[in-house]
Amino acid sequence: MTPEPADDGELLARARSGDGTAFGLLFRAHSSAVYTYCFRRLGSWSGAEDATSVVFLEAWRRRADAVALSGSLRPWLLGVATNVVRNQTRAARRYDAALYRLPPAEVEPDPADEVVARLDDEQRMRDILRELAVLNRGERDVVALVAMAGLSYAEAAVALGVPVGTVRSRLARARARLAKTRAAGTGAVQESIDPAIPVTGRHGREGA
Repeated sequence: MTPEPADDGELLARARSGDGTAFGLLFRAHSSAVYTYCFRRLGSWSGAEDATSVVFLEAWRRRADAVALSGSLRPWLLGVATNVVRNQTRAARRYDAALYRLPPAEVEPDPADEVVARLDDEQRMRDILRELAVLNRGERDVVALVAMAGLSYAEAAVALGVPVGTVRSRLARARARLAKTRAAGTGAVQESIDPAIPVTGRHGREGA
């Protein structure tokens, strides 16, 4: 019997040589975390589903450049996800601008508990994202990776391709800005992202 790989580094080495099975194991290990991270950046379950697919397509295409920090590919994957959601957000803004010009459609409400819970999660996440809009892009990325996804400073640095000191300074600035927001009476962000809210998506996946 073939022994299980010790860590992501071994699976990554096999994936680099074209081993699709090894890459499938990496997908199985990290797709939930990537999916939850994408949801927390986009505030949309369907958007997170699409983004997760793109992340792993990009990861396969760029596997020669992938980095397994301390035996884990997760920080690097979340770095790929950060770029994917950034692009998806820009595309969504263009789509929303076009959609705004159309007459509103009548939607039948679905009372199913799962649908209600999903919509509630989306609304909560969008409220958080609106409050995080006071931050610049670099600060939002660090907050999402450290406060929401639970990466260490070193892991966030790998994800973003910046020094650890940059991660620390961006997070400090973000906390200062959010503290001012809380002082102004709109302080839902801190309670919601520290710790990050547990969320369950379309397939019942939960992320850390």
